Amino acid sequence: MASVTGTYARAFADVVVGKKLDYGMSMGELRAFDALLNQSDTLRRVLENPAIPGEQKRSVIDAIAGKQGMMREVRNFIVVLTDHRRLPLYSDILRHVEQELNDRLGFAEAEVRSARPLSDGEKRLLEGQITRMSGRRVRAHYEQDTSLLGGAVIRVGSTVYDGSVKGQLNRIREQLVEG
Repeated sequence: MASVTGTYARAFADVVVGKKLDYGMSMGELRAFDALLNQSDTLRRVLENPAIPGEQKRSVIDAIAGKQGMMREVRNFIVVLTDHRRLPLYSDILRHVEQELNDRLGFAEAEVRSARPLSDGEKRLLEGQITRMSGRRVRAHYEQDTSLLGGAVIRVGSTVYDGSVKGQLNRIREQLVEG
């Protein structure tokens, strides 16, 4: 299924990049529709039901798009997924779209877990350091994790930078066991 999700993701990324659509707005609207699908079993069943004519499904999508002020391109993408019975793969396709756009636009996704909430200045400083380390602009997602005791753990792709007190204590313990 990865090739199917990748095909749709690349197609939508082509539209976003080709038409110079706003990345944040496009992804926000796709995420909002994903949340709607996850919250409403009735909506999901209607849109995934092959017995319901496509015209009726498009009417439902148009009503949602109008109410949410959805971009035409996002609406059309959702219609294509619905028409081709790919809505069960929507969340996977959404992840692939995000990755594809990040790759094309030169962004790296960073997950930052810190022991306490970070100030805006600390976030800017941290994002600058991640940019220098990864060579890519950064889109960071922040989460508080009090189990870290202090510091932060940063994941960029498959690379983890552990600057937490808990991580330092674990490294010291490993050195003592080895030595």
